[in-house]
Amino acid sequence: MASDPLFRLSACDAAERLARGEITSLALVESYLACIEEIDGEIQAWAFIDPELAREQASAADMHRQAGGPLGPLHGLPIALKDIVDTGWMPCENGTPLDAGRQPQTDATVVSLLREAGAILLGKTVTTELAFYHPGKTRNPHDTHRTPGGSSSGSAAAVATHMTPLAIGSQTNGSMIRPASFCGVAGFKPTFGLISRHGVLKLAPSLDTLGIFANSVEDCALLADALMRFDAQDEAMEPRAGPHLLEISRSEPPVTPKIAFVKSPVWERTEEATRAGFSELISALGEACEEVELPSVFDKSLEWHRTLMHAEMARHLGPYARRGRGQMSDVLLDVLDDGAKVSAVAYQEALDGQDILNAGLDAIFDRFDAIITPAAAGEAPSGLGATGDPSFCTIWTYCAVPAIALPLMEGANGLPVGVQLIGRRHDDARLLRTARWLIDQAMVSA
Repeated sequence: MASDPLFRLSACDAAERLARGEITSLALVESYLACIEEIDGEIQAWAFIDPELAREQASAADMHRQAGGPLGPLHGLPIALKDIVDTGWMPCENGTPLDAGRQPQTDATVVSLLREAGAILLGKTVTTELAFYHPGKTRNPHDTHRTPGGSSSGSAAAVATHMTPLAIGSQTNGSMIRPASFCGVAGFKPTFGLISRHGVLKLAPSLDTLGIFANSVEDCALLADALMRFDAQDEAMEPRAGPHLLEISRSEPPVTPKIAFVKSPVWERTEEATRAGFSELISALGEACEEVELPSVFDKSLEWHRTLMHAEMARHLGPYARRGRGQMSDVLLDVLDDGAKVSAVAYQEALDGQDILNAGLDAIFDRFDAIITPAAAGEAPSGLGATGDPSFCTIWTYCAVPAIALPLMEGANGLPVGVQLIGRRHDDARLLRTARWLIDQAMVSA
């Protein structure tokens, strides 16, 4: 396998070479399957993998191209799906024994879009229990005695180890940005409501957001472009033009971006190495970066997010507890019990808080292209009994703004630490363009 370069290709490079006929989808899939065979016994990123099914899809994709058929932007490209996304060809068990053997009859909207774009559905990646906090079997690829983060643990670890070039994840609090930080990959959580969640496990529909793991900003943009299509079956979506993420992310900013460095209300939880890394990065950015303090009302964000998330989880995951409480973790049951006690007044206040905080963020984005802040406190914590602190993601998920984790730092033990970049709602393309610019600046300063 070491002599095989195909599984090391970026998703964009692989897609272009597939379209030109320079490589076949079957050869590419075989490369990833060999990688999975060699690595996944230790990392355990996959909840379901059927090599023959992957090969059948790849062979069909090659025949279609050879026959001169029209090609989608992801034609022949393998992609992994978090195991909370319904797939008609594969089981979807949602990380719980209560759904063991569950086989959906139809595809989620994102799966239909992937098929339409020509993607190869490689398999399903491990999620924590019902996409919340209780860990699954996946281990951190940089240190298997540490957590990969959650809840999109398998997706992040699979991309980090080149077992797939792209993977779908989801975030209701910190479920993409945190594992991207811990595993050392790019994790893109788009603006809330830009990717359909129809056919995906519901936790808290006011917060749930699908996103993408990749090894570059451009690769995130490639996949996101194919998925950002209006779907009336998702009440959070509205008709709007596609953002042309790949094209804009590859372009040069018309002027030097201005970055707001925001410590957020949980800065004191950062590790010393994280603080030192940010000090160095902010210094390197010079006049392009300015520290900005959030208004004091943002101190309520964690409480408001908790109220909203717990109440909606109690509603949507409550049926699981009613039919199998003994097969669920105490940490999840505690959340469901807490959410059932949320008053209508507190819930409405939490909904109203989203608009209040976004007014404050809009004032910042009137002056700055993006906000920079930690993706996590530091390196992935030791132990596999928990998935780490999501609080560095909470404000941004609650406010529905786009965010991307970039693997730009290391902690005291040489493990990855992500930098989180946040943009204005529905300005995802500018965020990704600024992210590419930031990576270039970091490489120059290094």
